[in-house]
Amino acid sequence: MTTKVLMPKIGFSMNEGTLNEWLVADGATVKEGDLIYSMESDKSIQEVEAPASGTLKIIAEVGEVYEVGDLLAEIS
Repeated sequence: MTTKVLMPKIGFSMNEGTLNEWLVADGATVKEGDLIYSMESDKSIQEVEAPASGTLKIIAEVGEVYEVGDLLAEIS
């Protein structure tokens, strides 16, 4: 089963965020709870955990702005 990694809503007024860095390489094995990327919103940087365990397939590019709910990666 594939789990989608989506841009999260962190804070009531957040509508979009910038993907700052992937902390794990494409194709790497991750465990649920591992930090996999950092994002910036409202002048703060957050590190985001993997929602599931498996192999990470990166879709989104670093430095781009994504709306809440946009697909960033998949874990299968």
